[in-house]
Amino acid sequence: MDTNLPVSDKPRVVIVGCGFGGLRLAQALRKAPVQVVVVDRNNYHNFQPLLYQVATGALEADSIAYPIRKIFAGQSNFFYRMADVQRVMPDTNTLVTSVGHIQYDYLVLATGSLTNFFGLESIERNAMQIKSIPNALNLRSFIFQNFEKALLTSDPVEKQALLNIVVVGGGPTGVEISGSLAEMRKHVLPKDYPELDLRAMQIFLVEAGPALLGPMSPASQADAKRYMDDLGVLVRLNTSIKRYEDGKAYFSDTEFIPTENLVWAAGVNGAEVPGLPAEAVTRNKRITVNGWNLVQGQSNIFAIGDVANMVTEDMPKGLPMLAPVAQQHADHLAANLQRLLRLEKPHEFVYNNKGSMAIVSRNKAVVDLPKNIHFNGFFGWLTWLFVHLMTLVGFRNKVVAFVDWAFSYFSSDQALRLIIRPFSRRDVKDDQGKKSAEHRTATTEYNATPPAIQEPA
Repeated sequence: MDTNLPVSDKPRVVIVGCGFGGLRLAQALRKAPVQVVVVDRNNYHNFQPLLYQVATGALEADSIAYPIRKIFAGQSNFFYRMADVQRVMPDTNTLVTSVGHIQYDYLVLATGSLTNFFGLESIERNAMQIKSIPNALNLRSFIFQNFEKALLTSDPVEKQALLNIVVVGGGPTGVEISGSLAEMRKHVLPKDYPELDLRAMQIFLVEAGPALLGPMSPASQADAKRYMDDLGVLVRLNTSIKRYEDGKAYFSDTEFIPTENLVWAAGVNGAEVPGLPAEAVTRNKRITVNGWNLVQGQSNIFAIGDVANMVTEDMPKGLPMLAPVAQQHADHLAANLQRLLRLEKPHEFVYNNKGSMAIVSRNKAVVDLPKNIHFNGFFGWLTWLFVHLMTLVGFRNKVVAFVDWAFSYFSSDQALRLIIRPFSRRDVKDDQGKKSAEHRTATTEYNATPPAIQEPA
């Protein structure tokens, strides 16, 4: 199949993925003398930090997603192809996709991350996750389906397992979804399920480390733990879930938590693209890059964001997998690509740490800023809301999110408790879109020769 990309005498920059990094890079190249091609399996940009609110009914899916073509309407050098990327062929500057081959002058991998199950097959097979909009919608349906089932059973053991929710992973995602579920248990579910004794519903937050929000300050960690306790979330630190089967989450060979609802938020791997040399890929599937995001051993392939493993003196394990890192990578790479086109030397990347934050529930959030500035509570909650509202793509999405948040705040209700598509538990790989797409061999031809990359002095 021919991808029908137009032939151009301008260098072609192919960007794989339209997350925070890919989106920002394509926008930053708006006026550059290049042809920009974005390849993504979804035709929308997904605002991942708010997926947990879709999963718990606080927001609808279309309020955190925005069509890629609409974002770039009017950008004359932009082209989009909806496809699964199968592999890269560096020797021929070719990207193999499910809709054909795409040649490139410069390739930028902005593929983000995938859930890391640490080789625990029973958990990968049976647990729920929230890395995509389909994941979030499936989780929402699954939780409410289990509440409906709890109404129908007279077996107390089965009913307890249907009501219990175990969230694994004490990072921002785990803390945020646990807090949101606790709020829902207090304010929403008693109205919907008066027949159920929701005092029996238990929400567990299981973290393998000694504290919640491990990368954040000790003050934020302590505040998050206190907020969880206030909400009635049962926090289990220094505890690992070893397997999950038959409605039992085992944390030892014989000890388990009965639950039909296991949410896995315990870690991520880089979403590598097959075809790169093995030495360029680290143990956690991130791609090793130098100080200007050039992939190790390559001359015209770059990686940005979560998938890029950029090691610095301050961060010997690589920069954190955060949206601000991806956006700063994108801005810096856009400038460097234009320097390369002018046969200038690229500049080294310098990360500007603007801080981190996590919301726990209404009026409860923690914020860490540079220079050891920390605050929490209502002011932290307002800060979190403002930052995320401003970061959402599209004016409509900002308005819809603001209205939904205001409604939830003043009514203590969430109106989106809908089972639109009933969900049956299946291998999570299907939801991640990792099923092999049919390989097609059509090619796209064009004329352009990339300038050579020069090493900085």
